[in-house]
Amino acid sequence: MNIIVSDEIETVCPGFVGAAVEATAQNSGHSDALWQEIGALSADYRSRLTTESLKQMPAIEATRRVYRACGKDPSRYRPSGEALVRRVLQGKELYRIDTLVDLVNLASMAYGYSIGGFDADKFCGDTLTLGIGREGEPYEGIGRGLLNIAGLPVYRDAKGGVGTPTSDNERTKMTLETTHVLFLVNGYDGDSKQVEACASYMQDLLRRYAGSDGGTITTYR
Repeated sequence: MNIIVSDEIETVCPGFVGAAVEATAQNSGHSDALWQEIGALSADYRSRLTTESLKQMPAIEATRRVYRACGKDPSRYRPSGEALVRRVLQGKELYRIDTLVDLVNLASMAYGYSIGGFDADKFCGDTLTLGIGREGEPYEGIGRGLLNIAGLPVYRDAKGGVGTPTSDNERTKMTLETTHVLFLVNGYDGDSKQVEACASYMQDLLRRYAGSDGGTITTYR
């Protein structure tokens, strides 16, 4: 998959760096070991973070800043990295979806990045372009119905939007039948080392919980 960062994103975030993890994997409905890891991180965060201090995590702070620069309120359309940690700090359990989705959520919590998780066989074409959502642009968020993505960073394939930091699209979502995945780590903080570390962590999670060899990592900016 070719990934292009548009001039629109360069303008609001000239230091943007992303990492794509592409791999084959075996999904499952649930992994006890994975959820033990999620539980341990959740307990750690509850012991040292608050719903206010989490906004100071570099990856989360940077994503919120870019939302504002794009014209979107990050407190109304929360980036997924922030929303996951916030839910844990509020004493709520994370939604249990399936192993591939759950491991994406764990990596997002661990590093603060909003991470897109896609069934790579559902893309239209071989190119994704990261731009900014437009008024009236159709977009069906996973579990959210029609989502107003005007002012949100958005990846588009040849057919339209597939992923934003707030919600990925129903059209390209992962299911239990998914065997070919693409994960996109969005580094609006420009920290290439952290972005690459997050991508490597995702490879490790794929190896341990999804019967994968970890696939490949490609950085882009």
